[in-house]
Amino acid sequence: MSNINPDPFTTRPEIEGTFGVVTSTHWIATAVGMSILEKGGNAFDAGVAAAFTLQVVEPHLNGPGGDVPIIVHDVKRGRTEVICGQGPAPAAATIAHYRSEGLEMVPGTGLLAACVPGTFESWMLLLRDYGTLKLRDVLEPAIAYARDGYPLVERASATIKTVEQLFRKHWTTSAEIYLPNNEVPKPGTLFTNRKLSETYARILKEAESAGSDRVAQIERARQAWSHGFVAEAIDRFCRTQEIMDVSGSPHRGVLTADDMARWQPTIEAPLTYDYGRYTVCKAGVWSQGPVMLQQLALLKGFELDGLDPTGPEFIHLQIECAKLAYADREKFYGDPKFTEIPIATLLSDAYNDERRKLISDRASLDFTPGSVEGFGSLVKLRHAEGHREAVGAMGAGEPTVGRFGEVRGDTVHFDIIDQAGNMISATPSGGWLQSSPVIPELGFCLGSRAQMFWLQENHPAALAPGKRPRTTLSPTMALRDGEPYLAWGSPGGDQQDQWITQFFLRHVHARMNLQEAIDAPAWHSEHFPISFWPRTSRPGVLVVEDRVPEATIDTLKARGHIVETGPSWSEGRLTAASKIGRRRRAAANPRGMQGYAAGR
Repeated sequence: MSNINPDPFTTRPEIEGTFGVVTSTHWIATAVGMSILEKGGNAFDAGVAAAFTLQVVEPHLNGPGGDVPIIVHDVKRGRTEVICGQGPAPAAATIAHYRSEGLEMVPGTGLLAACVPGTFESWMLLLRDYGTLKLRDVLEPAIAYARDGYPLVERASATIKTVEQLFRKHWTTSAEIYLPNNEVPKPGTLFTNRKLSETYARILKEAESAGSDRVAQIERARQAWSHGFVAEAIDRFCRTQEIMDVSGSPHRGVLTADDMARWQPTIEAPLTYDYGRYTVCKAGVWSQGPVMLQQLALLKGFELDGLDPTGPEFIHLQIECAKLAYADREKFYGDPKFTEIPIATLLSDAYNDERRKLISDRASLDFTPGSVEGFGSLVKLRHAEGHREAVGAMGAGEPTVGRFGEVRGDTVHFDIIDQAGNMISATPSGGWLQSSPVIPELGFCLGSRAQMFWLQENHPAALAPGKRPRTTLSPTMALRDGEPYLAWGSPGGDQQDQWITQFFLRHVHARMNLQEAIDAPAWHSEHFPISFWPRTSRPGVLVVEDRVPEATIDTLKARGHIVETGPSWSEGRLTAASKIGRRRRAAANPRGMQGYAAGR
């Protein structure tokens, strides 16, 4: 009788225990999150600490000037909620102003692309209303790593190299931090950002001047950020500096201290869709999150159980459903505070029964959004003609992965479940080092999420003051049989809700565990317009990892897909965590661009 473990090979074990799990896109953030659980904090405390740490150790992927959607399940409240940390467009951000600057699109980099930074206020709301620890407990690790140094990952070094000349010629405040000793830091360098450390240390000092009360400290920290020295420095920089951006011309910003003072994150119910035993929870139509729910509404009409998850039928069905769902994203999605979005119709059986008839055995090369009377807008398509590759040297406003796996910005993600069963899934992004020049007094730069807006009147995602851009950031949570079960997500811009959906389908229909579902070969479509400057599409293009079987690729090509093969382990940066009873499980991406670590 054999004693050999019959389980299939995975790149790392699916972590399992009963105390709690933390899984993120960087091993230091995972360790910090776990240390918070071990000192008695809950999942939300751990999430705040991990988030601040990620700003420091992955500055090419996220920063304090960025934004974040957060999905939480709080055991005490007994419900799943979304925290919208997506800051809106500034009051002076009008289509007329951008047109007067000679622009047809919002630039992907620089000051005109900045929305109100949403991360800090969101983490303070989470800590105040859901957490248990004091600000010092969750902020000290990030302060220490920024002050004392951390090993710089290869992709951060490569990103700095890409924008080196931009920093030297135009963004000299960034050069002062990211070109220490006047050179690109090598991978593994103990890298510091002492100015950012000083900014957070000053916020902490001002917070603790409010006395020993936890909530009073958090409120004083918020004042320092949105009403105090941080907002003042941002306002001054935007008013006085003309910054070169990807348009090829310098522009001043329109973000003000008043914009920051007027905004606070909000808490809302998630959008949900029932898929068999599962209820999948996403952020609202101010994000692209519902595009996953639309895919599931279409896929519900096909029999996926028993299909090979690397076979042509499985891939073909998922991609064809994605094409239809993403076409609807382009036509209908936007901030529901400004435009009514027919999301109930888009998720209805009747609508999807009709849309499903468009799917055949052949790959569609058409861009085919649905029709809902009185809603949506005509989408003006622009096809890629090779100019995407030239963007990097002028900065990277595109937080996504290129068609052959190269990173042009990207973002971060984490999932945490504690012993009590509290769960959090979050995708912080924006404000990465290549998006905008460093504000010298603060040590960080602004984000570029406003590039998601259309300068096209009457479009649901048209630019308007106070409006949230339709972010690609898309954390996910699912209940199983009515009980909170799974938290997962991935960086990757438009690809997020393709990889997130693929993971879920592999887990549900192919019965893969979390790590197997992450390790499996993956793919993405470039059929629809990318959400970022310069908003181009590549009709019919399907990019697959070279681990997808050759026979599958041949069949997909025969069906009309324009298949491009990327390197092994180049698609997706998923993390996932689950709970069943007392058991906690976690898994993380082995794809080797960053040096990732699974939770415990």
